[in-house]
Amino acid sequence: MKVGLYSVTYLGMWYRGEALTLPELIKVARQFDYDGVEIDGKRPHGNPLDWPAKKCRELRALADGEGIEIHGVAANNDFSHPVPEVREAQIAYLKELIRMTADLGAKHLRVFLAWWGVTRHPKLATYDIAEGLWPVVHAKFSTEEIWGWCRESLSECARYAGEAGVTLALQNHRPLILDHHDIIRMVKEVDSPHLKYCLDAPLMPDKSLATMRQAAKLVGAGQVMSHFGGEFERLPDGSIRGVDRHDGVIQGETNEYYRNFIQAMSEIGYQGYLSYELCHELPKLDGQTVDIQFAHHNAQLACEFMRQLIRETAV
Repeated sequence: MKVGLYSVTYLGMWYRGEALTLPELIKVARQFDYDGVEIDGKRPHGNPLDWPAKKCRELRALADGEGIEIHGVAANNDFSHPVPEVREAQIAYLKELIRMTADLGAKHLRVFLAWWGVTRHPKLATYDIAEGLWPVVHAKFSTEEIWGWCRESLSECARYAGEAGVTLALQNHRPLILDHHDIIRMVKEVDSPHLKYCLDAPLMPDKSLATMRQAAKLVGAGQVMSHFGGEFERLPDGSIRGVDRHDGVIQGETNEYYRNFIQAMSEIGYQGYLSYELCHELPKLDGQTVDIQFAHHNAQLACEFMRQLIRETAV
């Protein structure tokens, strides 16, 4: 398994300060010993409107020179909207992202079924506003009707992906997907060789080893991308502890369930990427949200943490 850095970590949304450029991100990935990067498909990083083919090839050459693989791109799409024109706009966005993914020489494009989005209010990002709107917009429609819109849109995009030589990877992300059974159902219903799985441990409601093994066995060779997150701290004995933080409060440790996940992935022979993402509201110090040094600290420890876990756990 390889360790990647997902560019949402440095998008300039969660910490106080500016985003890194993608060339800067690649250099940071190399500095912190990552194998590759995954580019978030929105501004200021990877909106396809900003990335014509020539510019994509130039970034790929820069990454190759640093020994960093651009292994994937991440879409922030929502196929669930009840207004057809909005869904069609999302399909057009994804089609352009597929083109950009191919131009970057990346293999995989992470996709959602539904996504509530994030807002900047006033400068830092928050989920609260957009997340609150999603149930209002969808209130008059059944889950099965919304599911059907998503299946139709995803099926069309899988055809575009096949034409471009790109594989879509459906992530087990809320709000429509609740657990691994949902992504397995959707992938089976779309029934395309160009749609695979992006099963992420933090998004699984049951993080026990038994459930991780069950999910891993079900996705099998279709697992092509994955992510891990959280915050990290080095303990006095030199070991690294991972923690989950929600609404500014640490909820628990991540070491055990990531170990469960790595074991399950190893058992099915997964050799793809586990990409680190820092994409939640961050703590405040002296009344201000932490700055980019907090992202640097966690990105560096995250890579070391995951490499150690893979060495200790993978069979």
